[in-house]
Amino acid sequence: MSIKRFSKAERYTHRSIAVLMGILIATAAALYIPDISTVIGNRELVKTIHSYSGFLLPIPIVIALFSLAFRRDVQELNRFHPHDWAWLKREAKPDVVSIPVNSPTDYGKFNAGQKLNAAFTTGAIAVMFITGSMMFFSSLFTDDLRTGATFVHDWLALAMVIVLTGHTYMAFKDTSARAGMRTGEVPYGWANQHHPEWVLAVTQPEIHPADKNQGDDQNKGQGNEDPSQ
Repeated sequence: MSIKRFSKAERYTHRSIAVLMGILIATAAALYIPDISTVIGNRELVKTIHSYSGFLLPIPIVIALFSLAFRRDVQELNRFHPHDWAWLKREAKPDVVSIPVNSPTDYGKFNAGQKLNAAFTTGAIAVMFITGSMMFFSSLFTDDLRTGATFVHDWLALAMVIVLTGHTYMAFKDTSARAGMRTGEVPYGWANQHHPEWVLAVTQPEIHPADKNQGDDQNKGQGNEDPSQ
């Protein structure tokens, strides 16, 4: 038995960002690491690919905002509940069956780590877009601003590589989570083990008013999924 976790809009947005991020990291390495630059050559072409990939990066997110399911998940990602603080403290989690409704350790659709990762990634994309634009349209800014933008862009890029490496590592450790992003569905047992509050919101939304929107969205999607979602 499986349960619907992500819509088509969310899955394709994730894939688009992943591809663009991969291109940006690869081209950045070719631009900044001498040994790779020597092998690749054609620095101007690599620079052009890097710049335009950066300009394209926010577009999948903007398009996805037309999806109700995406907006609902963004709303949930922006909420920090008591169980999220409990997750950060790594408190011992009792057996799923014995967890009372709205328990401090009862995890919703996203855990605190996923919420922090989403917040960092979204903020980093915005800052990288702004600083990258300042570097691309360098003639419009003073030397001090260009120097500051380059400093922030370079060091934030390194931070993003570290965070993305950790994100990828965690994803490869969990085949069910990867299946959810690939197919949109996850095994019911996995969902009940890792996100019991979300499962209750989907199956019994009337007893989970805080997550009712999550349950409403998932129940609507159990039938034929709207391609626009």
